[in-house]
Amino acid sequence: MHVLPSGVVAGSSHTRVTFGGSQPILHVSDLQASVDYYVKALGFKVDFVESIASVSRGRCAFFLVQGDQGHPGSWAWVGVSDVDALHLEYQASGAKIRQRPTNFQWACEMQVEDLDGNVLRFGSEPKPHERFGPWRDMRGDLWVHTAEGQWIREDRS
Repeated sequence: MHVLPSGVVAGSSHTRVTFGGSQPILHVSDLQASVDYYVKALGFKVDFVESIASVSRGRCAFFLVQGDQGHPGSWAWVGVSDVDALHLEYQASGAKIRQRPTNFQWACEMQVEDLDGNVLRFGSEPKPHERFGPWRDMRGDLWVHTAEGQWIREDRS
């Protein structure tokens, strides 16, 4: 067995490398307006503002970059302890709630949009005795979960 300097065993997918946290880079059109929104509406704190900004809340952090990195309309998933409490907070703060807390197999989650259409999916543990709700995709279409376990787009007519 040959171990490469990176800790990867040659011919194996196993590594000795540990991973730290992730900090998605979100493209924004107005850095200061975005920082203000993340602080005032979403409850984040400012770590720094230079040519880019870093905002964080707990162990969650985002880089906000004006006109350079990332793509408008990116999505990020963030685990939280109580999505229902966060929903109430965001209703009061004026955050743009794209989808209220909805139960799914993987989490009870809601979608919040920033000023540039980046979507933040905040989720906590799924509710075991609650039906799965509709899913809102990137186009805004709703998908419903059938009794057979399939997702179908809701009829718009």
